[in-house]
Parts: sequence; structure tokens; C-alpha cells
Amino acid sequence: MREDVQFEDVLEGLRLHDRGYDEAFLRSIYEFSRQTHGDQVRRSGRPYFTHPLHVAFILAHLGFDETCVAVGLLHDVLEDTLAERQAVADKFGEEIAQLVDGVTKIGRHSYVRRDQAQAETFRKLILASAKDIRVILVKLADRLHNMQTLEHMPVESRRRIARETLEIYAPIAHRLGMSKVQGDLQDLAFYHLHPQEFGELRNQIQQKVKHGRQAIDKIRTHLVSLLTDAGIEAEISFRVKRFYSIYQKMRRQGIDPSQLYDYIAFRIVTPSVRDCYACLGVVHQAWRPVPGRFKDYIAMPKPNLYQSLHTTLVSPSGEPFEVQIRTKEMDLIAEDGIAAHWRYKEGDAEPTETDQSFSWLRQLLEWQKDVQDPRTFLNSLKIDLYPDEVYIFTPKGDVFSFPRGATPLDFAYKIHTDLGHHCVGARINGKLESLRSELKNGDIVEIVTNPSRFPSRDWLSFVATSRAKTKIRQWLNTEQKQRAIEIGKRLVERELKKHKVGIKRFLDSDSLVEYLTAEGIARPEDLFASVGYGKISVRHMLNRVLTSDELETVGQEPGPLRRAVTKILPFGSDAIAVKGQSDLLAYLAKCCSPLPGEPIVGYITRGRGVSVHSVECTNVQNLLYNQEREIEVEWARQGDEVYPVVLVIETEDHPGMLARLTEVMAKHNSNIRQIEAETIETGRGLIEVVVEVQNRKHLERLRQSIRAVPGVFAVGRRRGPGSKTDQETG
Repeated sequence: MREDVQFEDVLEGLRLHDRGYDEAFLRSIYEFSRQTHGDQVRRSGRPYFTHPLHVAFILAHLGFDETCVAVGLLHDVLEDTLAERQAVADKFGEEIAQLVDGVTKIGRHSYVRRDQAQAETFRKLILASAKDIRVILVKLADRLHNMQTLEHMPVESRRRIARETLEIYAPIAHRLGMSKVQGDLQDLAFYHLHPQEFGELRNQIQQKVKHGRQAIDKIRTHLVSLLTDAGIEAEISFRVKRFYSIYQKMRRQGIDPSQLYDYIAFRIVTPSVRDCYACLGVVHQAWRPVPGRFKDYIAMPKPNLYQSLHTTLVSPSGEPFEVQIRTKEMDLIAEDGIAAHWRYKEGDAEPTETDQSFSWLRQLLEWQKDVQDPRTFLNSLKIDLYPDEVYIFTPKGDVFSFPRGATPLDFAYKIHTDLGHHCVGARINGKLESLRSELKNGDIVEIVTNPSRFPSRDWLSFVATSRAKTKIRQWLNTEQKQRAIEIGKRLVERELKKHKVGIKRFLDSDSLVEYLTAEGIARPEDLFASVGYGKISVRHMLNRVLTSDELETVGQEPGPLRRAVTKILPFGSDAIAVKGQSDLLAYLAKCCSPLPGEPIVGYITRGRGVSVHSVECTNVQNLLYNQEREIEVEWARQGDEVYPVVLVIETEDHPGMLARLTEVMAKHNSNIRQIEAETIETGRGLIEVVVEVQNRKHLERLRQSIRAVPGVFAVGRRRGPGSKTDQETG
């Protein structure tokens, strides 16, 4: 990353890519942004304006247009300065103001959780990008520069931003075919999430390249000779694969760097598609290809329009290496993606129906209309962005791409919603298979339906696409709400009967209208639904609606069940308060074991009260497909309670390590309930310990002290059975 970027460097980038521009116009934007940001400084201590200048520099050198660069210079003025949107529109035009507004985050208020604000921001970003793709391009450049300067942020913020980059921004760059930006984002996130592993891997790969340089040059020389003899004109180069890509492969295969061989990829760029296939024949004759490792992305391009032939070969010494073969045009698209194959039309930056690379954005725009909850939208977006894909055929020969792990249900919902709702099975390559069958590349799928069959909640556990999940949730929500309305109405009628009040009189009362208005409830049916879900207490509601003459005694003291459970679970009910309710039992979910200080959310269970989860819990993300069953909860008090937490510590395997760790825990007044240690590989040990902590801050202080112990590689918190470990490296 260049530290000394100047305005002239931005113009140079536009010139390099033959982009026309109005220097006076861009300079006026540059001066406006610089003056508006004024004396603001970044955490590094450098002037804040260096950030938008770097963003504009990145956009110009990626080959994007003048408007894109202008928005890069202005992208933070609405969010971080006193500048108003109208002022930007008056000075530089409505188009630029609209783009800057699209990039601007949604403000986070004190009563809005971080995850809700983040989800709303991404929803706004995707909607704006579907209208003008330059919104997401500016956001990618913004995130890239922020990642390049992330070392100045606090550790917790660095990890959160790095995770978000891996989950959202790097996959978006992949979808747009911007492989260099994707690789940079992934490697930077890898460095900040796992600095020790990153450093070790980088050193080992550099040593491998250094020691294998002679063999690499020999293969390249042989390639040149072979293609020359065959009369094929070609440019031949090689590159070391990205560190994060190598790291992911090592984790998938359970190997270490010493067992890694195909870390080098040779690239052959030819003038024509015919030459590509001719090259493939030449290299397959010269070296033995690895079975199952050939991919033809020319005949079957990726959704981001990436095209190339990939094959893995074995050298005479027995080490595999990869060869990628493509045309010059394909190479430009592979490297620069959108900048290489799509140019903005005058006055129209909206993707057209023929722009295949934006089909995923149009799909997002379509299904997001049916998703009301922004967090559901964000979770679905993460699923949709993952790049591994399979290609499936209809019996008529139409082809559709799906994420790896997709099932016949995903296929059915892709074709039509009703086809999915009534799906009972599928014929895959002519053979009848179950709905859970995983589709494979090249499968021919025919859906079998039954008009009396309808979705079940179980379907959500195995479908892979956001469209299928959204359609299933919609159907379940409608069905569950209807049942909840019926149950709620019966409960209200039964309680009204005790007070000798008829349901018609209750529904026609002015006091009910006042109650519904005050609570923001649109219709009596919605009130019945909330009662049916257990979200509203009947007694609490009637105490506010019925008159004193009608109301005999509708107490609001905690019921006998709540009092009994309070005695059994001392921190299960009193430590948590359900907002607006006094008679609902709340208990901490064991799957994520939230601690005081962590953001939490409540889920109304059937007959067991309110289950309280961490907002980051993967289980609650699946549970809250029905928004009606979500309820606001908060930490009610901070007492002397302690909470068990499972820590997983990876260390060097040598005497005295366990003693040093228990000493650290004792100094932090953390009682040890249980501890187990084992050797997982030569020189490495794994320690799992259950300790008691008072809150999140107590836990973080303990983890920092453990990480500081010499010989500790990583400290993770295990949330519960089947959950992932939240790992931090030392």
C-alpha cells in the first residue's frame, strides 16, 4: 500500500485505463471533501482525508470511471462530517449524491443492537447496488483500504471487521470477478484473525519457493519448448497461490505446509479458445494429469463469467502442480472482473438483463422483498455469496448453478415456489431420490410433486439457497401465525369468561383500540397472535383494557411457575428481564451460554418460557425465521453470580504448562470446575477447562492473560455441543 498518494496519482490511474475525466470537476470534489473532513484524524494519527483519497486511488487503478472515483472521494462526507445530502446534490449532481448516500452506513442508535444496524446497512447497500453497481465497487475499495490500515484498531474491532470481510466483502468481490481484490481482502483478514498461523505459513511457502525455484524454472522452460514445437503462441507465467486459499485447503485436507505441493499455478495465455484446448492436449501428453482434477470453465463459465481450463499435473519428481489455460480476454476478466467486461453506459449505470454477472444481484433484489427481518436478510446474503457451485440440468437441458450442498428442494424452489411447496422427491439422473440428496455437478433433475404435501420446518435444516429458505419460512410463518391467532383467541375468550365479558364487547371497546395503538399493534388478530405465541400475557393485557368494574382481580405478581423456577435457577430468571412483561420466565440457552455484557435476544419457546441467546448464536439465527417469536430481553442486574465457560487452549506440549495456566486462572478469581489435557500432535497439546466467570469483561481479561503465557498458541471459547469455537490466537 502506498502511503504518499496524491490527487495527481488518482488522475494517472484514470489515464492508464483510458478513462475520460474532467480534471476541474474532480479537483472541485477533492477540495470539497478535504475541507469538509477538516482536521479529522484517523486512529493512526494521519489526516482523515488520506482515507477517501486512497479509496479514489484504488478505484482509478482498478479501471473504474470518473463518477466512481468522485464517489470514492466523497464516500464518508455524509457519515462522518456535517455535510448534508442536498448540499452534495446541489454541488455535484443528484447521481453522485445518490451513490454517496448508498455507500453511507445507517446510523446506529443506542436502542438498536449492533447486529441490527449492520444488517440494515448491508440491506441498504445491496438494494442501492442493484440499481447502480458502483455503490458496491466504492464500498469494496473502502473496505480494502480499511483492511490495509486495520492495525491501528483495537484487537476486538480488528477481529470483528476481519470476520465481516471474510463473510461478506471478499465473497462479493468474487461474485464480481475481482480476484485480486478478493485475494487481498482474504489475506488481510487471515493476517488479523490468525497472525501466528499467517506468519508461519508465509515463511514456509517462501522457503518452498526458494528451494523449489530450480524445479519451477525447469517446468516453465519445458512448457515454452513444448508449445513452441506445437506451433502455439502463448505467454507463460507462474504465481504462488494466495495464503488464505492455501490455509483453507490445508484445513480441509488436514495437512501441514510440509505436505503441501500444488502451491504454484502456471498460467498459459493464448490467442484463441482453439489454442487453449490444443495447449491442454500438449501438457497432458507431457505430464501425467491427476484424475478428477480437471475443470473446464470455458465450456461452463462461473456465474461471475470467469473462464479458464484448470488441470493438475504430476512432475517427474512426483510433485503435483496446477496449470491454468485461457485467452487474453479471459485473463483480463479473471483478474479485473467487472472492470474488464462491463462498461457504464452514458447516463445509465443499471445492469441490464443481458449482464449475466449481475444475475445474483437481481436475484437478491427479488427475494429480499419477501424478507422483512434485516438479520435474516444478512444471514441469507452470507449463504448466497459463498462461491463453491455445482451446475444442474433440467430434463429439457436448461442449466442452473447452485451452491455446493444444494438439494432437490433448492432446485424445485428455483423453478417455481409452488413446485417447492408440493415437492415430495426427485428423479436424479432417472433414479428416484429423497429430498435430502445432495446434488452433484452435471445431475439431471426432475421434481416429483404431491398437491397434498406442504413444507415442514425440518426442510430448513438441509436446503442450501436463500430463496428456498425464504419461501419455506414464509409458508411456515403464515401457517404458524394462523394457529397462534386461534390459540390466542381461545385464551383471551377463556380469561374474559372469568370476568363475564363477551368477546364482541371486548373487541368493540374503545379501551382496546387505545391499547392496540399504544402497543403499535395493527389489528386484534395480531394481538391474538402475540398472545398465542406467548409474547403478551393475557392477564397483563386485560388489566389495561378492562374497566375496574369488569376487572375482578388480574394480578401481575409473578406466577407460581415463575416463583418455583426462580428457586431452582437462581440466574435463569432474575438475571434476565423480558421488556414489557413481568410474568414470563427467561432462562439462558445452553447452546451459547451468554454472559452479562453480551448482546442477547429472546426466543419464545413452547411451554418453556423465553430462551435467551447471544445474538451471534447460530441456533437463534435459525430459530428466528419467525419474527413473531422474538422478544426483547436485557440483563436485569449484576450480582455475585458466576457462569461456567468452556475454554479450549492450544499450547506447546511440555512440563509445567498446566501449572502456569491454573495459576493465571487463580489470580483472576476464576474457579476451575473441570480440566482435561491431551497431546494432539507432536509438540502440541490441547487443554479444555470449565471456569467460572462473572461477566464478559471478566472473561476477556482472563483470555488476555492466558494468551500472554509463553507457549500458548490460541485460546477459544466453546459455546456448547456442536458449536464452533470462537478462537483467538496468541
